[in-house]
Amino acid sequence: MWEILVGEPIATCLSPSVYDMICKLGFEVRESCDISSIVTQNGEVCWKKITDCMVYTESAQGLDHPESVRLLGPVCQAVHLHLSSLPEGQFEMRYAPALQWTGVPELFPEILGALRSPESPSICLSLMKLSSCLERALGDVYLLIGKDCPFLLRDLLASEELAQVFGQPVMDVLKVFVGSPRGLNLRNVLWHGFAAPQEVPPKYCSMMVLLTAGLGQLLTGFLQQTNFTLAHRPFVTLTSLEDLIVFPDVTSEVLSVLEEVMKKSTFILKIMLPYWEVALTKLKSHRFADCAILLLMQLETGLRRVFAEVNECPKRLLTAEILAKHLNDGKINQLPLFLGEPAMEFLWDFLNHQEGPRLRDRLSHGEVSLPEFPKEAASQLLAFCFVLLLRFIDEDLLAVFKEKAAVGSLINLAGTYVSRCHPASQLKKQVLSCEGSVGAWPLLPLPEEAEREPVRSEGDSETDVCSSLITEIVAELCCHVPETHRAAHLPGPLPPEEWPRLLHVLCSIPVQTLFCPRAVLEVLAVLRRVSVHCRRVCGQVAVCVELRRRQWEDRSLRSRQRRNYLRLVRSMKLLSPMLYLILLLIALELINIHMVLGKNASEYQQYLRFLKCILQYTENLAACTRQDRNKWDDAVRLTHTALLKIWTFIEKKQMLMHLAEKSTIKVV
Repeated sequence: MWEILVGEPIATCLSPSVYDMICKLGFEVRESCDISSIVTQNGEVCWKKITDCMVYTESAQGLDHPESVRLLGPVCQAVHLHLSSLPEGQFEMRYAPALQWTGVPELFPEILGALRSPESPSICLSLMKLSSCLERALGDVYLLIGKDCPFLLRDLLASEELAQVFGQPVMDVLKVFVGSPRGLNLRNVLWHGFAAPQEVPPKYCSMMVLLTAGLGQLLTGFLQQTNFTLAHRPFVTLTSLEDLIVFPDVTSEVLSVLEEVMKKSTFILKIMLPYWEVALTKLKSHRFADCAILLLMQLETGLRRVFAEVNECPKRLLTAEILAKHLNDGKINQLPLFLGEPAMEFLWDFLNHQEGPRLRDRLSHGEVSLPEFPKEAASQLLAFCFVLLLRFIDEDLLAVFKEKAAVGSLINLAGTYVSRCHPASQLKKQVLSCEGSVGAWPLLPLPEEAEREPVRSEGDSETDVCSSLITEIVAELCCHVPETHRAAHLPGPLPPEEWPRLLHVLCSIPVQTLFCPRAVLEVLAVLRRVSVHCRRVCGQVAVCVELRRRQWEDRSLRSRQRRNYLRLVRSMKLLSPMLYLILLLIALELINIHMVLGKNASEYQQYLRFLKCILQYTENLAACTRQDRNKWDDAVRLTHTALLKIWTFIEKKQMLMHLAEKSTIKVV
């Protein structure tokens, strides 16, 4: 596999026009610029000097980005010389107040240190972090006036709301630096891994720092005029991390091997190697966000190269939708086939799935606190990258590394990865959580006298009918459990005490999750909503039982409340198997979920209507079992109606489990 990226060394990943824009245009004007014309001794930014560099097209309808970059070159150089020579105390005194509006003022002394450092990766990392925090802060400013903050930085910079706060000329300056592919486009060029460390002039990082301070000064004036108060949106807490931890912590032994692998793996371009080296340094110094940012950026760089190679479209090295199923021309993307499902599932879990951590999005849009970025996320990402790098080294060398137990273990874990964040995986988790909740009902303490005390109810006969229907339906469902997972040793119908085990067995059956069609996702969405309401019913019943038990023992229940409590106790004996039935139905449909693609449009709509009937039942059941409702007899009637609908639809043999059985018969 490693041979596919062997070839002539790549000097740059930038297109010729972008290379000229970033590396040349800003150096063409040789004249020097007096820093006092750009910023005063007190740190006040003189915006006119900067906005005067903006050049517009003849129609005055758009920016002339190349010419603007040319004229900005000397200004940026003067700012860089100024900031890089400024003592830290002076920087704090002049600029710290104007940087408070970003919500992360602690970032800027760190950037100042990078500007004085000879390490070019530190400059690029600083620019990436600065662009993300600036985007987040500008979004907060937008919300002073607007309602729905644009997701993309370019749309944010083009908004009338920000122009109203800062002025259009100032927004045009920002567009030249980070808001348009026709300009420097520093944010995207870096975050998407196109620029090598030495290709980004430090003066642009310095200029972005000064622009950020200048924006803070303009914002202060706006807030004073309007009496508005800037509120920062809270940072997002990364979700699902506990489910995503599959690799052990990266040990010093693994790090030692990784340092060697980085120099040998064809996945890493020589011009990009410094990023990887700094990423390891950041991990060792517990700068986990920095490590993750650099790894994500370089992961995209490497995958884009593999994408271009396996799809035989080297021109796409510059722009590529790496993880998509199809190319723009409709052909199948060969990258998923090349990497394999486990690797693709990992990438989708960490980067794309809505219920995953979406690390790249969260970091690049400034949505997470960098100091609080979890070690686990960086460690998992590094372990995955390590295994990926191993796939692009000489086979003899790989064999040597595999002899190390820690390395072999990581390779095995990566090869068996299954999605944790796909809706199908989340549904399995919901089903098992609900099963655990309803399974705990028998453990709920009930007063002895309550169990002995009789209660008259109009629904007793209806309860008996429901119980019979549940027994019949569960027996029918069990007939569609895959033969390899049936309990052959049990004669006759599956007893209720075996239902939890069966649920766990069904949820252990793999379900294909990569590139699920829309119809599959739509069905999964309905099933998940059903599961959510089942879980709500479980929780509400448990809370109500506990409360009423205490009130019963305290003798604080009135006569009517005592009777209602007894109805609750009786209803639990029906609701428990009913919830198990629904969970079994969900689990069986889930393992056959792709059979929905075999339905025609009419059959699909009928099937969706059936699922929505179950959803309606669970919604109504959740309403009946609320603590302020306690409609236990109504719950029995609802259950009877729902069971009849389920039985009727099952008899039509239009469930996905039925289609799977028909498909198997045809194959045989």
